[in-house]
Amino acid sequence: MLSSLNGFLDTSPSIIQVISILGTAYGAIQYIEAKRSPLNAIPTVGYSGVITSYITAIRWLLNGSELIREGSDKYPNRVFKIAAMFKWVIVLNGEQYVDDIRNASDDVLSFVEAIEETTHTKYVLGPVAEHPHHVVTLRSNVTRNIATKSDEIRDEVRAALHDLIPATEGPPHVNPLIGVYSQNDRLDTSSEFPSVSVGPDSYAGIISKRLAGRDPGYCAAMEKYLVDVLISAKIIDCFPELFRPLVGNYVTPVAKTMKQVMKYLAPTVQERIARYEQYGKDDTERPLALGDGDGRLSPHSPRYYQSNFTPKLCGYAHYYNGKLISLKVFTQTMYDLAVHPEYLDDLREEVEGAIREHGWSKVAIQKLRKLDSFIKESLRVNPTSSLVLLRKTLQNWTTTDGTLIPAGSFLGVAGSATQSKNAFEDAHEFKGFRFAEMRDRDEGLDSMKHQMVSLDAEHIIFGYGRHACPGRFFAVHEIKIMLAQIILEYDVQMENGSMDRPPSLSFESNDVPNPKAKMRFRKRQMD
Repeated sequence: MLSSLNGFLDTSPSIIQVISILGTAYGAIQYIEAKRSPLNAIPTVGYSGVITSYITAIRWLLNGSELIREGSDKYPNRVFKIAAMFKWVIVLNGEQYVDDIRNASDDVLSFVEAIEETTHTKYVLGPVAEHPHHVVTLRSNVTRNIATKSDEIRDEVRAALHDLIPATEGPPHVNPLIGVYSQNDRLDTSSEFPSVSVGPDSYAGIISKRLAGRDPGYCAAMEKYLVDVLISAKIIDCFPELFRPLVGNYVTPVAKTMKQVMKYLAPTVQERIARYEQYGKDDTERPLALGDGDGRLSPHSPRYYQSNFTPKLCGYAHYYNGKLISLKVFTQTMYDLAVHPEYLDDLREEVEGAIREHGWSKVAIQKLRKLDSFIKESLRVNPTSSLVLLRKTLQNWTTTDGTLIPAGSFLGVAGSATQSKNAFEDAHEFKGFRFAEMRDRDEGLDSMKHQMVSLDAEHIIFGYGRHACPGRFFAVHEIKIMLAQIILEYDVQMENGSMDRPPSLSFESNDVPNPKAKMRFRKRQMD
């Protein structure tokens, strides 16, 4: 075979010549386009050459946040660019650009196209953007039912914690806020904390899976589906546009996993179809409409499963749309709770007072100002992404400082703007009750802007303007219930009692809690 190959190469020099010519021509065209592009006027972090830029692209893939921080320090209140695979990432570094993006129309700066650019939804999720039923569900059914579901969510949180932390022998323990535990339900009361890894399959993962459904096969399929979506998006990202349909449809594992999910959801979907046809228009238990402009959706279509939810399925909607962000925020807050024990007594006092007065209700959770502040401060200091307000230019767009960004560009705002000295006093210091103190200082509606779910130019983790995250109300409500339950029941530490906060990990512009970190839990000692 080797001799045949050598013979082929010896007799076919023209093939090698053609490949060389095409490669050279491609490089020349790319070089000419780069020189002609308005992007050439924007300063670059890292390499900008036709070939050398791929060195920076690898750095972007492995730790894009470091490149953004480097550019933010070098180009304050300016625009800069970073090379990624087959594109440039345009970073707007300054608070002034937040309003620039918010004021731009969707036909100039597209949020939907930016999400497609990062997640390749048409390959890994189907045409969700074309039929955004899930957005309507989160804004209406899920948000409206928060009040009626608080007790149910709390029960699931408590059960999930008991699943995770092993029981030990001992007498029953009584707490009027938590309930009565029998001997078999008794959790660890020793001086030692059982160590628990923090990650997708830890307590946050268990809670999310319980809200999504109890069938082990379904939970496993959903957990795999979430991972497959992320992995598939990054695989597709490494190929030029010409090859992405092939890679997305035949190489990535999403389609196979989606079939497994559909198998478990089919009975529920059929039951929702029957209920939709049976119940009246104003019935609160009626599922969402099953059709769209193209007619009724097939119960065998992946888009059907991704688009149609009811209040009873709010857990799945949340799991699908917000599990990653919720998991990141919750885990980062747990780390801060462990390394800042000086806040624990005040948090416990607040939680106990609210639950004693209002039970596990929406009103009680809303009264947890200090806990809300603690979560928001943790997210401010440890954001989930170093690049926010992602957009793709559909037309040439000029910022207020005169920077021209051509059509087809991918851009976002540097998240470090929310940590600047102009945004907050002692911006680089963790102050758990920072926002609670702001709410106490302000009155009326002015105090509301300091809540976790509120949106402004200094708190843009959930977006800003028309495309703000519709599931943030449910997500924050759930996180607060999870943390409140832990604060009432447990003392927490990092493994070995360490007071060093686990450093976050980065890929591209994403910052994630350290998955190798472990925490220890001990049943709270009651006087």
